[in-house]
Amino acid sequence: MEQYYFLIVGVIFVLAFFDIVVGVTNDAVNFMGSAIGSDAAPFWLINVIVSIGILLGVSFSDGMMEVAQNGLFVPAKYSFYEIMIVFFSVMLVDILLLDFLNTLGLPTSTTLALIFELLGGAFAISLIRIFGVQHDFSALNEYLNFGFAIKIVSGIIISIILAIAFGIVIQFFARLLFSFNIKKNIHFWVVFLVQ
Repeated sequence: MEQYYFLIVGVIFVLAFFDIVVGVTNDAVNFMGSAIGSDAAPFWLINVIVSIGILLGVSFSDGMMEVAQNGLFVPAKYSFYEIMIVFFSVMLVDILLLDFLNTLGLPTSTTLALIFELLGGAFAISLIRIFGVQHDFSALNEYLNFGFAIKIVSGIIISIILAIAFGIVIQFFARLLFSFNIKKNIHFWVVFLVQ
């Protein structure tokens, strides 16, 4: 049985390599898409800025996935074999999902994808274990940390809402400062102020 563990670890290592490549490609696409589309700067300058951004992101993201990994499920409740299946499925789904979404040109978050893949993999293994032994759905709380998962998901949703709100405000003032033409838009402001 141990030779299978070494095989699974080897396959996970290869998948992790490809996952890193796909994840960095996804981050580069997210960074570069709007800059290239709006022709904000020369292509070489966009590449330099994106490279610096990815390098800084990789340098300062230490421990972020540890929090997601140790907080979403309770590793002590799973066997080594089950943990290996969870990580194998996470790597495989991450590569396929990010590659598929990048092929369609859709932006996605590598962190968000990884969190939900870990949660989904642990949830599936927990259900298999619970229904194989206890047949009691209430035991799911022992395997998964729903409170921490809700904190992470609500934090992500709040950050998205705040990013959209601040983006709207900043865009409004930037357009007001740089592209507002009073002669062209005078009737809008007159109608707006009269009402």
